[in-house]
Amino acid sequence: MMKNLLVELFVEELPPKSLRKLGEAFGSELARSLMLKGLVAAPDIGQSCTMFASPRRLAVLIRNVREKAEDTLEEIKLMPIKIGLDSEGKPAPALLKKLASLGVDEEIAPTLIREKDETLFLDRTKAGATLAEGLQEALAEAIAKLPIPKVMTYQLEDGWESVKFVRPVHGLVALHGAEIVPVSILGMTSGRKTRGHRFEAKRDFIEIDDADSYENQMENEGAVTPSFEKRRDEILRQLNEAASKLGGVKPVEDEALLDEVAALVERPNVLVGKFDRTFLEVPQECLILTMKANQKYFPLLDSHGKLTDRFLIVSNIRPSDPSAVTGGNERVVRPRLADAKFFFDQDRKKPLDSRIMGLSRIVYHNRLGSLGERVERVQAIARAIGLQLGGETLARQADQAALLSKADLTTDMVGEFPELQGIMGRYYALHDGHSPEIAFAIEDHYRPRFSGDELPRNQVGICVALADKLEALCGMFGIGQTPTGDKDPFALRRHALGVIRILIETPVPLPLNQLVNTAFSAFPRGLIGDAHTDLESFIIERLRGYLREAGYGHDEVESVLFMGPRLDDVPNRLSAVRSFSALPAAASLAAANKRVVNILKQAEAKGESFVNADRADLAEPAELALFDALSAVSPTAEAYFKQGDYSEYLKAFAVLKEPVDSFFDNVMVMTEDDRLRQNRLALLRDLRSAMNKVADISRLAS
Repeated sequence: MMKNLLVELFVEELPPKSLRKLGEAFGSELARSLMLKGLVAAPDIGQSCTMFASPRRLAVLIRNVREKAEDTLEEIKLMPIKIGLDSEGKPAPALLKKLASLGVDEEIAPTLIREKDETLFLDRTKAGATLAEGLQEALAEAIAKLPIPKVMTYQLEDGWESVKFVRPVHGLVALHGAEIVPVSILGMTSGRKTRGHRFEAKRDFIEIDDADSYENQMENEGAVTPSFEKRRDEILRQLNEAASKLGGVKPVEDEALLDEVAALVERPNVLVGKFDRTFLEVPQECLILTMKANQKYFPLLDSHGKLTDRFLIVSNIRPSDPSAVTGGNERVVRPRLADAKFFFDQDRKKPLDSRIMGLSRIVYHNRLGSLGERVERVQAIARAIGLQLGGETLARQADQAALLSKADLTTDMVGEFPELQGIMGRYYALHDGHSPEIAFAIEDHYRPRFSGDELPRNQVGICVALADKLEALCGMFGIGQTPTGDKDPFALRRHALGVIRILIETPVPLPLNQLVNTAFSAFPRGLIGDAHTDLESFIIERLRGYLREAGYGHDEVESVLFMGPRLDDVPNRLSAVRSFSALPAAASLAAANKRVVNILKQAEAKGESFVNADRADLAEPAELALFDALSAVSPTAEAYFKQGDYSEYLKAFAVLKEPVDSFFDNVMVMTEDDRLRQNRLALLRDLRSAMNKVADISRLAS
């Protein structure tokens, strides 16, 4: 008979940043294990179970679970017939020994043994596992596979035995319908009793009636919302409701904070707190970070995105008079904000320029020197990029911004909140009288910090951001510290993707190899090895992934990258290739182009000489027609190319389909006549050169 199964582990407070993953893993692994044992009827785990996770419990409701798995027919290969049977066809000692090891009675063995292909097989019915047996194994398997960040070892109540788990376990519920499934794990034996909210549950112990009533009983009797997703949604609803009642404000959007708070409370209750407006003189990033990171509050922003003096508290209790809760939180947050104000005031007493010397005392890498030496290299690279992009003025600004870019690392504020590096540099630079271009470049040189992050806001920031990332890449590649597998301790993949995004999305009209050469030249001779080629290949490989994520196909990407274009030119070329591929003549021209490439490759390998095609030295009507058609379309196409209109450039060659097809149908390229052969090869070379300026069209051929 099939019923729904509930399993709950009642534990001490679980790590909040891991709770969601722990809940999902516990439920899915338990359901998967039972499914493999034939105890769960549903084929899809997502449809078969509902996961629950709160600060003090991991639970899962699995639907349509059998009391006993169906029996299965088991085929066991025994041994060759000549070994298993004697001359009279009776079981030999070797076969009898094998059957005994399998627990098969000698008298019934003949009815189970089957001969096939000179081999003996045993066919027997294997009894399906009972739910108690299967769940016992499944629990052990699921717990062993949990993504536990750090395991605890603790003693059981008997004082002798120790077990390991993420947190001490104090209860186990296992109900198949209304019946207890007898299992034990981590020193706990299954029952139907659990606990609700620490302070607001209606009774100390809650007896779960049956598997289906679990969620309802926990909410009504235990004052706990066991579903992580429901609890998270309820917190979000209350946050928005509280903000709307205040009017003109909205809570800071932070998915990670929302997840963490949902993992800290079992019965969320959003309250409004307030702090002294004088703290708003401190940069709002500092206040927001200290409220989120230290107190798990949701700061409130006005319609312009400016921080207000109010914040939202997600409490775990619902007292009739919440003033004590809000008052306590307001008292707690005040010294935190006061610390931020103190750091800000103290830091501004010392200009950024005076902090630069302190960077020489900070080790960047034992083989690459101090942070001060790194800044000097970033300066040199930024100055060179600025000179190439905008001349002497931009070069001077980039040099100054690069010099100050890491100075805020020695401030008290960044020492307390490393996440504010760059941001505080901007505030302190403006306070010191530096231009907004310099100040924003100090903040933006870390961008993009993650996938989807914003790019630098001005040319100065672009120069320093490229310089910072290229210096890191060149330095680490130069000492052999390259990413391996999934290990990338210096975030070089992120730096490479940052370079790609800046070059393409800003865009920056500088060749990648030129930038890499500029970056390597900033390092003193002998400090690092020559890794130009490896680094460029690494960046191009990241570029392939970036373009595929943007929706371009493998052949499209390879056809463009084969030409080695500037990265800022790549999207335009890819768009042109896609437009060309949609033309009726595209497939035929791509195939012909591939044929041309192969013919020329073979001819070059044989040492053939072909310089310029001369119409007077061509003989066949088909080759004359191709020569004339190519000559006619080339000026028009070239004009499109110079304008950067690559789509029209490629489309212009669609008129060559018929003359190209006719050429290959009627002309023998590799004729024995040297003059004629060389002219035909030269004509094909001209065709290849003309059509493949935007992309290698031959790579589009199927």
